[in-house]
Amino acid sequence: MSLKGKTAVVTGSNSGIGLGVARELAKAGADIVLNSFTDRPEDHDLAASMAAEFGVSVRYIQADMSKGEDCRALIEKAGVCDILVNNAGIQYVSPIDEFPVEKWDAIIAINMNSAFHTTAAALPMMRQAGWGRVVNIASAHGLTASPFKSAYVAAKHGVVGMTKVIALETAQEDITCNAICPGYVLTPLVEQQIPATAKEYNLTEEEAVAQVILSRQPSKQFATTEQIGGTAVFLCSDAAAQITGTTISVDGGWTAL
Repeated sequence: MSLKGKTAVVTGSNSGIGLGVARELAKAGADIVLNSFTDRPEDHDLAASMAAEFGVSVRYIQADMSKGEDCRALIEKAGVCDILVNNAGIQYVSPIDEFPVEKWDAIIAINMNSAFHTTAAALPMMRQAGWGRVVNIASAHGLTASPFKSAYVAAKHGVVGMTKVIALETAQEDITCNAICPGYVLTPLVEQQIPATAKEYNLTEEEAVAQVILSRQPSKQFATTEQIGGTAVFLCSDAAAQITGTTISVDGGWTAL
């Protein structure tokens, strides 16, 4: 399918899942607005290299996604937002009675509140255009839970709930809202964790991946950022025009257990 003529704003997209999604949308012809909290020359260089690679317009706009006013300003600065991918997120692991309040607040703000603010700012643009797609990057932890991840699980469950509300509020318009729920995805951050995990458990790296990192992922394979991106492209296609308010799990069977 072609997304030529559409503009996609992808939050948290200078690396990992967000970058993978942005690349697949660009490959389908969409113009892209990349985003993260930094404002480094390499962020703008990344946008320029993507534009040259895919022959589309790619801009980089810095925004602190923990701040509601920055989230809304991101959409305003983009000027056009046909496709909104809410991907920005952070993680912190701790028992709930020891969970630092500032970490809880940051995770809720970046992982959940940012999606509220960007969507609220983007919907009027989508309505004016007569078409729109909101794709929320939730998680398997938006459907199930793990110990020591209270803030992350709460935020991702909230994103799934908000996805349903947005879908109901736009159900009679040519606007859809869905959530992708990845399991473990092979990102640069995860790749960096593999050697340390192997050393901690006195395992080979292959054993550490299968027995520790992917212990809850029945396929024993990572999803790829390209697969998450491809799912996002599908949700923006005409074939998905009647898919709204739901979740698509890309988790190797995790949530089937």
